[in-house]
Amino acid sequence: MKILGIETATSWQSVALLDGNRILGRQDQDASGAHGTLLLPAIDRLLKDAQLRLRDLDGLACSAGPGSFTGIRVGLATCLGLRAATGIPLMLIPTLEALAWDVTASGLPLCPIVTSRKGEVYWAVFRRTGDHQLHRMLSECVGSPAGLARSLTEDTLVFGDGWSAMESEIRAALSVSVTVIAGPPEVKPSAVAVAVLGAQRFRRGEVTGDRVEPLYVQRAEAELQYARSGGVSPVRRRQERVTKKIADRLARGRQRQQSPAQPRKKHD
Repeated sequence: MKILGIETATSWQSVALLDGNRILGRQDQDASGAHGTLLLPAIDRLLKDAQLRLRDLDGLACSAGPGSFTGIRVGLATCLGLRAATGIPLMLIPTLEALAWDVTASGLPLCPIVTSRKGEVYWAVFRRTGDHQLHRMLSECVGSPAGLARSLTEDTLVFGDGWSAMESEIRAALSVSVTVIAGPPEVKPSAVAVAVLGAQRFRRGEVTGDRVEPLYVQRAEAELQYARSGGVSPVRRRQERVTKKIADRLARGRQRQQSPAQPRKKHD
């Protein structure tokens, strides 16, 4: 099963191509607000290096947030465009769940934390089950570091860029009965984890339907402006651009396959 995983919910962009448990390729880079210009070229390079075409894929898996509103929109709209042009099934994966999936060395509850805006963070709490799956103990939240600290009721492993940025504030607000242990500092959002979780959902038949909603947790200013204006959402606009671009590529490919070979000119 070939799955293309896309992670754009933070400034760290990750794209990965999996065939079962085998990683065919991955590309990770600091996008820092440039997802809109970097994502499609990264996908093209990945497929080219693996000598695959879009129609060779069995599914798409996309990180759905929470995180950067712009990054989430770019990733989701791109996947919707690819799906519309090819019919490939799409699975949406919560960003914090994918982040927690990469941490396997602890029996403690897992609390992935990513930065939000205005000094706030996103977090959730998971625990690994006996069959190595993730059980959600606390759904996605957004709030102050103190609010995060108050939500932890037992010793917990914490990690992510939100922890790195807000460690002192979180520790200062912790209950004396709770200890937090810093997880691996190198853990970053990974498209490999997104693709793995996407493949699991695909096998369970949990494919995303026509109704697609990013997991913002809080409403973005862009969404509020859209609600006030009654216009077309940024996700919809980008989806239409991607759909047209992919459809044009597929049409050019079909034309090249159908065009008869031109006879070579003879030279005296």
